[in-house]
Amino acid sequence: MTSQGTEKLAPGAPDFRFEEHDTVGSTNSLCFDRAQAGHPGNLWIRAKVQSEGRGRRGRDWSSPPGNLFASLLLIDPQPADRIGELPLAAAVALAEAVDQSTGALQLVELKWPNDLLVNGAKLSGILLEAETLEDGRQAVVIGFGVNCVSHPPLTLYQATDLRSLGYQVLAERLFEALLLTMSGFLDQWKQPGGFETIRRLWLKRAAHLGKEISVRTAGDEITGIFADLDARGHLVLKQDDGRQRTIYAGDVFLSGE
Repeated sequence: MTSQGTEKLAPGAPDFRFEEHDTVGSTNSLCFDRAQAGHPGNLWIRAKVQSEGRGRRGRDWSSPPGNLFASLLLIDPQPADRIGELPLAAAVALAEAVDQSTGALQLVELKWPNDLLVNGAKLSGILLEAETLEDGRQAVVIGFGVNCVSHPPLTLYQATDLRSLGYQVLAERLFEALLLTMSGFLDQWKQPGGFETIRRLWLKRAAHLGKEISVRTAGDEITGIFADLDARGHLVLKQDDGRQRTIYAGDVFLSGE
């Protein structure tokens, strides 16, 4: 994969195309540029370096050389009310790609909704963004950032990288694995009842299932036992009074962190 912005067929995933760049501002932003220019979707954009990488809630995403930075553009993948399921599908796909690339089995756990953890430390982030285009199509972009060779020392969460864990995995190799796993899980997701399979796979890797956690939302902090995911992938907390509460968005911490 040596192209410099030239769109090519994605190896092993014939329904997808990809571009590769040395440096971009943000792979997510470039995907939206392509969508606004009329691209039909199923496009991957990968960069060796990002100068303006971003994470959830507008946070900066450190983007040094050697790590994986890639985004996938989808156009009208499913009805809008199902788009919230995609981050969990993306997390399972990335977890399997990491397993394949490292040769490890169940190396990573998943922190709701889509962070990959190893020994409690954050290995990657996934950012889903969507917008309605002028022609009425919905553009959905899923951005992946994985710490292959380095990780930032000071973050909201403890972080790690594959090299520090003893795995020599090139970003290019991990991307090739992700092309295949993401293609497979998108096909699964689009099947009737397909998200239920993804939900169960996600729960098998759940980092905090059955533990007391705190969820920080935009205006509140909620504590309870991580009891389940509902049918759409939302977090279900069991609170002290026995009632269950469904959380639609927020940052998860083990209680006391």
